[in-house]
Amino acid sequence: TRLDFRSSSTVKMGKGKPAGIQCARKLRIHRREQKWHNKKYSRKHSITALKANPFGGASHAKGIVLERIGIEAKQPNSAIRKSCRVQLIKNGKKIAAFVPGDGCLNHVEENDEVLISGFGRSGHSVGDLPGVRFKWSRLPVCLCWPSSGTEGETRTYSSRMS
Repeated sequence: TRLDFRSSSTVKMGKGKPAGIQCARKLRIHRREQKWHNKKYSRKHSITALKANPFGGASHAKGIVLERIGIEAKQPNSAIRKSCRVQLIKNGKKIAAFVPGDGCLNHVEENDEVLISGFGRSGHSVGDLPGVRFKWSRLPVCLCWPSSGTEGETRTYSSRMS
């Protein structure tokens, strides 16, 4: 007897993709279009995400300290987290930046130039700090650490404080 594969229930349908030597362009263009249906990809690569980011796509930005503020922690914690308002030099946007380290807020004055970086959650606030998405990375000239040389000498402070 002859087997008829067209009427059998075990017949597999085609892949639904173009195949062969001449199909690379079609596959590449289709993948490029379909990437935008992925929510994470479209949010990360859209122009509006770049405009909403105060850093404008950069990892760090320099800013001028406007004022030192204390931000109350969210419930159930009870603390005043030390932070400062910073105006970015590149675009003039004002942000709140957390000051890590014990007593480091005492060493920053208004109109100081500081380097700000993200807090590590890709634009989201961290822990019990409401609305704070950035942290201090470096205070360029700082008197908070003893210098190795003569008295009164300043030292660049760039170590991690957290």
